[in-house]
Amino acid sequence: MRDTPTAALMFAAGFGTRMKALTAKQPKPMIPVAGKPLVDHALTLLRDAGVETIVANLHYKPDVLRAHLEEQGVDTITELPDILETGGGLRNSLSLLGEAPVFTLNTDAVWQGPNPVEMLAQAWNPTQMDALLIGIPPAQAQCHKGAGDFTMTADGRLTRGPGLVYGGVQIIKTDLLQSIEKETFSLNILWDKMLENGRLFGLPYPGEWCDVGHPEGIKVAERMLAYV
Repeated sequence: MRDTPTAALMFAAGFGTRMKALTAKQPKPMIPVAGKPLVDHALTLLRDAGVETIVANLHYKPDVLRAHLEEQGVDTITELPDILETGGGLRNSLSLLGEAPVFTLNTDAVWQGPNPVEMLAQAWNPTQMDALLIGIPPAQAQCHKGAGDFTMTADGRLTRGPGLVYGGVQIIKTDLLQSIEKETFSLNILWDKMLENGRLFGLPYPGEWCDVGHPEGIKVAERMLAYV
Protein backbone atom coordinates (compact mmCIF):
# COMPACT_ATOMS: atom_id res chain seq x y z
CA MET A 1 0.00 0.00 0.00
CA ARG A 2 1.56 3.28 -1.13
CA ASP A 3 -1.12 6.00 -1.33
CA THR A 4 1.39 8.40 -2.87
CA PRO A 5 0.53 12.05 -2.22
CA THR A 6 -0.58 14.17 -5.16
CA ALA A 7 -0.24 17.59 -3.47
CA ALA A 8 2.74 19.56 -2.17
CA LEU A 9 3.41 22.67 -0.13
CA MET A 10 6.48 24.77 -0.91
CA PHE A 11 7.58 26.80 2.11
CA ALA A 12 8.22 30.30 0.75
CA ALA A 13 7.08 32.64 3.54
CA GLY A 14 10.37 33.27 5.37
CA PHE A 15 12.15 36.60 5.75
CA GLY A 16 15.50 35.38 4.35
CA THR A 17 17.45 37.43 6.88
CA ARG A 18 20.63 35.37 6.35
CA MET A 19 20.67 36.59 2.76
CA LYS A 20 21.26 40.15 4.03
CA ALA A 21 21.05 42.78 1.24
CA LEU A 22 19.85 40.23 -1.34
CA THR A 23 16.41 40.14 0.29
CA ALA A 24 16.05 43.86 0.89
CA LYS A 25 13.79 44.22 -2.17
CA GLN A 26 12.75 40.66 -2.97
CA PRO A 27 11.84 37.46 -1.12
CA LYS A 28 14.54 34.79 -0.86
CA PRO A 29 12.81 32.32 -3.24
CA MET A 30 13.21 34.86 -6.08
CA ILE A 31 17.02 35.12 -5.76
CA PRO A 32 18.62 33.82 -8.99
CA VAL A 33 20.65 30.60 -8.74
CA ALA A 34 22.12 29.03 -11.88
CA GLY A 35 19.98 31.19 -14.16
CA LYS A 36 16.57 30.86 -12.53
CA PRO A 37 14.86 31.84 -9.26
CA LEU A 38 15.66 29.61 -6.33
CA VAL A 39 12.01 28.60 -5.98
CA ASP A 40 12.00 27.21 -9.52
CA HIS A 41 14.53 24.54 -8.55
CA ALA A 42 12.02 23.18 -6.02
CA LEU A 43 9.16 23.56 -8.49
CA THR A 44 11.05 21.54 -11.12
CA LEU A 45 11.47 18.65 -8.67
CA LEU A 46 7.71 18.57 -8.10
CA ARG A 47 6.78 18.92 -11.77
CA ASP A 48 9.21 16.18 -12.81
CA ALA A 49 7.74 13.88 -10.14
CA GLY A 50 4.23 14.43 -11.49
CA VAL A 51 2.79 16.18 -8.44
CA GLU A 52 -0.65 17.46 -9.43
CA THR A 53 -1.42 20.20 -6.89
CA ILE A 54 1.32 22.61 -5.82
CA VAL A 55 0.79 25.31 -3.21
CA ALA A 56 3.22 27.91 -1.84
CA ASN A 57 2.79 29.84 1.39
CA LEU A 58 3.85 33.49 1.25
CA HIS A 59 4.45 36.29 3.73
CA TYR A 60 7.54 38.46 3.17
CA LYS A 61 7.27 40.70 0.06
CA PRO A 62 4.71 38.35 -1.46
CA ASP A 63 3.57 40.23 -4.57
CA VAL A 64 6.42 39.41 -6.95
CA LEU A 65 6.56 35.81 -5.78
CA ARG A 66 2.80 35.39 -6.10
CA ALA A 67 2.84 36.67 -9.68
CA HIS A 68 5.79 34.46 -10.60
CA LEU A 69 4.21 31.30 -9.19
CA GLU A 70 0.60 31.81 -10.23
CA GLU A 71 1.58 32.21 -13.88
CA GLN A 72 3.09 28.71 -13.56
CA GLY A 73 -0.09 27.22 -12.15
CA VAL A 74 0.97 27.24 -8.49
CA ASP A 75 -1.67 28.12 -5.91
CA THR A 76 -0.57 30.58 -3.21
CA ILE A 77 -1.76 31.44 0.27
CA THR A 78 -0.49 34.53 2.08
CA GLU A 79 -0.02 34.42 5.84
CA LEU A 80 -1.32 37.62 7.44
CA PRO A 81 -0.74 39.44 9.67
CA ASP A 82 2.00 37.16 11.05
CA ILE A 83 4.14 34.37 9.69
CA LEU A 84 2.94 30.98 10.98
CA GLU A 85 6.19 28.92 10.82
CA THR A 86 6.27 25.51 9.16
CA GLY A 87 3.63 23.70 11.19
CA GLY A 88 1.18 26.58 11.29
CA GLY A 89 1.83 27.27 7.62
CA LEU A 90 1.06 23.69 6.64
CA ARG A 91 -2.16 23.63 8.66
CA ASN A 92 -3.19 26.99 7.17
CA SER A 93 -2.75 25.53 3.66
CA LEU A 94 -4.86 22.40 4.10
CA SER A 95 -7.89 23.97 2.41
CA LEU A 96 -5.85 23.94 -0.81
CA LEU A 97 -3.89 20.73 -0.19
CA GLY A 98 -6.65 18.40 0.97
CA GLU A 99 -6.60 15.90 3.82
CA ALA A 100 -4.32 13.19 2.35
CA PRO A 101 -0.58 13.00 3.11
CA VAL A 102 1.38 15.72 1.32
CA PHE A 103 4.88 16.54 0.18
CA THR A 104 6.51 19.58 1.74
CA LEU A 105 9.61 21.28 0.37
CA ASN A 106 11.87 24.01 1.62
CA THR A 107 12.72 26.38 -1.22
CA ASP A 108 16.25 27.30 -0.16
CA ALA A 109 18.19 24.22 -1.27
CA VAL A 110 19.34 22.70 -4.56
CA TRP A 111 20.05 19.07 -5.40
CA GLN A 112 22.47 17.22 -7.65
CA GLY A 113 21.43 13.63 -8.14
CA PRO A 114 18.16 11.65 -8.07
CA ASN A 115 14.91 13.55 -7.64
CA PRO A 116 14.21 13.41 -3.87
CA VAL A 117 10.47 13.77 -4.43
CA GLU A 118 10.42 10.66 -6.62
CA MET A 119 12.57 8.81 -4.07
CA LEU A 120 10.10 9.57 -1.30
CA ALA A 121 7.11 8.56 -3.42
CA GLN A 122 8.67 5.17 -4.16
CA ALA A 123 9.57 4.48 -0.52
CA TRP A 124 6.39 5.79 1.14
CA ASN A 125 4.42 3.24 3.17
CA PRO A 126 1.52 4.89 5.06
CA THR A 127 0.67 1.74 7.01
CA GLN A 128 4.03 2.05 8.78
CA MET A 129 4.91 5.74 8.47
CA ASP A 130 3.41 9.05 9.56
CA ALA A 131 6.23 10.96 7.88
CA LEU A 132 9.19 10.11 5.65
CA LEU A 133 12.05 12.63 5.53
CA ILE A 134 14.98 12.88 3.14
CA GLY A 135 18.27 12.89 5.05
CA ILE A 136 21.63 14.08 3.74
CA PRO A 137 24.87 12.52 5.01
CA PRO A 138 26.91 15.47 6.38
CA ALA A 139 29.76 14.88 3.90
CA GLN A 140 27.27 15.49 1.06
CA ALA A 141 25.66 18.58 2.60
CA GLN A 142 27.25 21.68 1.12
CA CYS A 143 27.20 24.96 3.10
CA HIS A 144 25.77 23.25 6.16
CA LYS A 145 27.54 23.02 9.49
CA GLY A 146 26.85 20.37 12.08
CA ALA A 147 26.72 16.61 12.43
CA GLY A 148 23.08 16.24 11.43
CA ASP A 149 19.56 16.35 12.84
CA PHE A 150 18.54 12.69 12.97
CA THR A 151 20.01 9.25 13.57
CA MET A 152 18.49 6.45 11.49
CA THR A 153 18.09 2.87 12.65
CA ALA A 154 18.52 -0.16 10.41
CA ASP A 155 14.79 -0.28 9.65
CA GLY A 156 14.68 3.41 8.67
CA ARG A 157 13.18 4.84 11.85
CA LEU A 158 14.52 8.19 13.01
CA THR A 159 15.62 9.44 16.41
CA ARG A 160 17.02 12.84 17.35
CA GLY A 161 20.80 13.02 17.08
CA PRO A 162 23.74 13.26 14.67
CA GLY A 163 23.80 11.27 11.48
CA LEU A 164 21.65 12.82 8.75
CA VAL A 165 20.88 16.45 7.90
CA TYR A 166 17.22 17.04 7.14
CA GLY A 167 17.15 18.01 3.47
CA GLY A 168 13.88 19.94 3.61
CA VAL A 169 11.75 17.47 1.61
CA GLN A 170 9.29 15.02 3.14
CA ILE A 171 5.97 13.23 2.91
CA ILE A 172 3.85 13.85 5.99
CA LYS A 173 0.38 12.99 7.25
CA THR A 174 -1.51 16.05 8.41
CA ASP A 175 -4.20 14.72 10.78
CA LEU A 176 -2.12 15.38 13.92
CA LEU A 177 -1.98 19.09 13.08
CA GLN A 178 -5.47 19.55 14.49
CA SER A 179 -4.29 18.41 17.94
CA ILE A 180 -1.90 21.37 18.31
CA GLU A 181 -3.43 24.37 20.07
CA LYS A 182 -0.86 26.96 19.01
CA GLU A 183 -1.50 28.99 15.86
CA THR A 184 2.21 29.51 15.11
CA PHE A 185 4.43 26.46 15.53
CA SER A 186 7.20 24.40 13.98
CA LEU A 187 6.78 20.99 12.35
CA ASN A 188 9.23 19.78 14.98
CA ILE A 189 6.24 19.54 17.33
CA LEU A 190 4.53 17.18 14.93
CA TRP A 191 7.71 15.16 14.40
CA ASP A 192 8.12 14.74 18.16
CA LYS A 193 4.65 13.18 18.37
CA MET A 194 5.59 10.81 15.54
CA LEU A 195 8.91 9.97 17.18
CA GLU A 196 7.07 8.94 20.34
CA ASN A 197 5.00 6.50 18.28
CA GLY A 198 7.96 5.15 16.29
CA ARG A 199 6.42 6.37 13.03
CA LEU A 200 8.97 8.97 11.85
CA PHE A 201 11.15 7.51 9.09
CA GLY A 202 14.11 8.67 7.03
CA LEU A 203 15.52 8.03 3.57
CA PRO A 204 19.22 8.72 2.89
CA TYR A 205 20.01 10.80 -0.19
CA PRO A 206 22.80 9.44 -2.43
CA GLY A 207 23.64 12.69 -4.23
CA GLU A 208 24.78 16.20 -3.31
CA TRP A 209 22.72 18.89 -1.60
CA CYS A 210 23.42 22.56 -0.94
CA ASP A 211 21.86 24.92 1.59
CA VAL A 212 21.28 28.23 -0.22
CA GLY A 213 20.10 30.08 2.85
CA HIS A 214 22.97 32.58 2.83
CA PRO A 215 24.90 34.44 0.07
CA GLU A 216 27.90 32.11 0.10
CA GLY A 217 25.63 29.21 -0.79
CA ILE A 218 24.74 30.67 -4.19
CA LYS A 219 28.19 30.19 -5.75
CA VAL A 220 28.64 26.81 -4.10
CA ALA A 221 25.29 25.65 -5.46
CA GLU A 222 26.09 26.90 -8.95
CA ARG A 223 29.40 25.05 -8.94
CA MET A 224 27.67 21.90 -7.71
CA LEU A 225 25.02 22.09 -10.42
CA ALA A 226 27.64 22.62 -13.11
CA TYR A 227 29.53 19.48 -12.08
CA VAL A 228 28.79 16.40 -14.21
